Amino acid sequence: MNLSEKQLKKYENIAKKIRKEILDISYKTKSTHIGSSFSIVEILVALYFKHLKLNPKKPLNKNRDKFILSKGHACSAFYTTLFYKGFFDKKFFNGFAKDGGTLEHHPNRDIKRGIEASTGSLGHGLSLGVGMALASKYNKSKQKIYILLADGELNEGSNWEAIMFAAQHKLDNLVAIVDYNKIQALGRVKDVINLKPLSKKWQSFNWGVKEINGHNFKQIFNALEKIPFKKNRPNVIIANTIKGKGVSFMENKLLWHYRCPDDNEYKKALKEL
Repeated sequence: MNLSEKQLKKYENIAKKIRKEILDISYKTKSTHIGSSFSIVEILVALYFKHLKLNPKKPLNKNRDKFILSKGHACSAFYTTLFYKGFFDKKFFNGFAKDGGTLEHHPNRDIKRGIEASTGSLGHGLSLGVGMALASKYNKSKQKIYILLADGELNEGSNWEAIMFAAQHKLDNLVAIVDYNKIQALGRVKDVINLKPLSKKWQSFNWGVKEINGHNFKQIFNALEKIPFKKNRPNVIIANTIKGKGVSFMENKLLWHYRCPDDNEYKKALKEL
């Protein structure tokens, strides 16, 4: 897909606005997982502002594409994207992470507001998506089902059961996207459970595979436009990303899986963004 410089700038500006909002959320509510949220911003922008066939004014359209954030701990990026896309207003959005508020620290199913599934207990999102994709096939719908997974989440055996099932049933309407930032809750992915060679693993399970730079809009769009990658095979995009992308002192740091910025860190990060 050929993007003009003007189009590219448009998506980059949306990504910048979303990162600033995520930073504000983390700082004001003392919420964690800012690093995990920063790593998926470009993926979410590409999906929601270009690729997904859905309309916030008609959220219950039975033919809509469906998206599941399986790595529910990165919900601040998801909520911010939904807010800017028009799924809910500022008052509802401002109720995140507050007693008696409107949005929890992990997504809670609310289809009218664009949240297709309750997630956060890792290893379940792909199985949910597989069920949706199978039902869509039975109903002869043209909709596609997208699931965004964490790389560390692939430690969960339930994912590999779903991966085998999806291939068995030739679910080429299913798209898994792996946020491959290579840092999980307790350390580097390679030191916890090494996933390499990740692309070959998925290929051996009869999936169509594309590996990309998950922060490069041209590569993201090109991959999304080529779905299905192979006829009668489910699709996976392995998106190489950087945890904490956009703020130099957060990038590739395990610390930012857990902490929120203090006053000085907030000011420094805001200046960079």
